[in-house]
Amino acid sequence: MIQKILLLGDQRLYQVSAPFLEAQRDQLAALEEDLRDTMLEFRRVHRVGRAIAAPQIGVFKRVIYMNAPEMEAPILLVNPRLEFPEQNRMELWDDCMSFPGLLVRLKRYRKCVVRFQDRDWKEQTLILEGDLSELIQHEYDHLDGILAVDRAESSKDLAMRETLP
Repeated sequence: MIQKILLLGDQRLYQVSAPFLEAQRDQLAALEEDLRDTMLEFRRVHRVGRAIAAPQIGVFKRVIYMNAPEMEAPILLVNPRLEFPEQNRMELWDDCMSFPGLLVRLKRYRKCVVRFQDRDWKEQTLILEGDLSELIQHEYDHLDGILAVDRAESSKDLAMRETLP
């Protein structure tokens, strides 16, 4: 079901999410459906959107849904943990469903390792590089109550999408 996305200024976005417990697994399918439907509706309206974190729809659990075109299939990441095997970083303009139209210039790691439980509660590991590395870092920040605007070095690192070439 399509849910309302919390927008910049909503103080709940700064809340740290709790782990998703194995005892709650019966709620996972409904949460995944809500995340998928909400992201796909956002994509339909705004023509952007590759992933969404549960806190963005007011569910403060450590769950991320990714459905990026460059991926083989959508994926649900439960209780993800990030590692950065290399210190190489990239600069980019980041956007967010919680502040559509606003872009933030920031730096992210080029490569990361993410460990998580899947839908069946099996431990999985992904190595992500480039755009997908940036994407998971962005969504992971949401789990810790961090927004891309918090990572801007100055107000000059903020821009409206239509003002950039």
